Amino acid sequence: MGRPTQWPSLLLLLLLPGPLPIAGTEDAAFPHLGESSQPLLRACPLRCSCPRVDTVDCDGLDLRVFPDNITRAAQHLSLQNNQLQELPYNELSRLSGLRTLNLHNNLISSEGLPDEAFESLTQLQHLCVAHNKLSVAPQFLPRSLRVADLAANQVMEIFPLTFGEKPALRSVYLHNNQLSNAGLPPDAFRGSEAIATLSLSNNRLSYLPPNLPPSLERLHLQNNLISKVPRGALSRQTQLRELYLQHNQLTDSGLDATTFSKLHSLEYLDLSHNQLTTVPAGLPWTLAILHLGRNRIRQVEAARLHGARGLRYLLLQHNQLGSSGLPAGALRPLRGLHTLHLYGNGLDRVPPALPRRLRALVLPHNHVAALGARDLVATPGLTELNLAYNRLASARVHHRAFRRLRALRSLDLAGNQLTRLPMGLPTGLRTLQLQRNQLRMLQPEPLAGLDQLRELSLAHNRLRVGDIGPGTWHELQALQVRHRLVSHTVPRAPPSPCLPCHVPNILVSW
Repeated sequence: MGRPTQWPSLLLLLLLPGPLPIAGTEDAAFPHLGESSQPLLRACPLRCSCPRVDTVDCDGLDLRVFPDNITRAAQHLSLQNNQLQELPYNELSRLSGLRTLNLHNNLISSEGLPDEAFESLTQLQHLCVAHNKLSVAPQFLPRSLRVADLAANQVMEIFPLTFGEKPALRSVYLHNNQLSNAGLPPDAFRGSEAIATLSLSNNRLSYLPPNLPPSLERLHLQNNLISKVPRGALSRQTQLRELYLQHNQLTDSGLDATTFSKLHSLEYLDLSHNQLTTVPAGLPWTLAILHLGRNRIRQVEAARLHGARGLRYLLLQHNQLGSSGLPAGALRPLRGLHTLHLYGNGLDRVPPALPRRLRALVLPHNHVAALGARDLVATPGLTELNLAYNRLASARVHHRAFRRLRALRSLDLAGNQLTRLPMGLPTGLRTLQLQRNQLRMLQPEPLAGLDQLRELSLAHNRLRVGDIGPGTWHELQALQVRHRLVSHTVPRAPPSPCLPCHVPNILVSW
């Protein structure tokens, strides 16, 4: 008779009303009491954050299972930095209002991603599945998509409707995958005429893919195996502004005079770290920055640069330019050139007939052994001159070498064989680098008038305190940066009485 007496208590519990909803957490998409026999779902999944009714943030919770109680009103869902291995179709299909889905940095494989996974997400605009374990791309992505990020997976193949037929798609990120040309179908981007950014860097492409969207503005193809750009591959990309082809295997035969000629909006072209021996032909006049560093270029021909008359920055560091690498007039077409970068070549003199408007000449680590009186007269507007780590000796630096450089603000002569300060330094200098030479004395005459000099580096020379002439620092009132003047090998001795005691901005060590 003891068991039946429990029924009244149980009946009373069943008749009690459920917990009242917390103000502000009601969801119109959820069934209300009396409308359904299903239990009321939480307004926000356990441990997640829901700052707004349409936003669910489950970032970094070590989740291994997709949350099953996400509100149908969600438009922005972040599940990044978890341990998810699969996406259940039933849960995703319920979230048809999603506009942003962030799955970055999980363990999702292609096996854990059903073909129809995103079929119901007809309003999805931003999808990030970067840093997962996908071996193939989803076969179907929603037509509404604007940004698709599948970077840093193991993707070897994409399909026609992965990115095709997406009229609103603007950005596609596929870098750091294992895509070869065989895994990229010819119609991969058909019907997606708004793509402005396409990143295919760090893959296994051997030639530039054909049929790329004509709407492209930025194309990243660096760090592939590209040895050739097929004729006409870039003939429709008239809006392309930035093209990155560095760290490939391009040779002269892999390019022709038409490769870049139709790129009427191109401003930045990076061909560094390839195997080119000449400057490419057919460069567009809109080009502002040309990066050709770390190739095998032996000579620059004016004819190759004639079309690129708008070039502002030419980077030729670490090539094989020797004494005849930049003949007189080679850069004459580049009347607006601002910066010429020639670091790490074999040039034995300052190139002749440089563009008059040149502002920065970067020539360190060459073989320049002399500076004549007229070597720099063609570039009176130079503000930066870097001749560090060459073979300059004081006897071969003409006392009028710098006389025309009235605009010069930075002069780097470090790592040469100078035994004394050059004469005729421009009075507007603010930075003078002379470390790692063989300076044995400092006299006031070369520094006279340098009242704007703020930084003077004299470290690692052969100066002793007694080698600094009286009045040397007199006019250097603006000097701010302190540097070690005296070699470590000089024995400690009291300061010389010749050294003025009224220069607080100079640090002399011995």
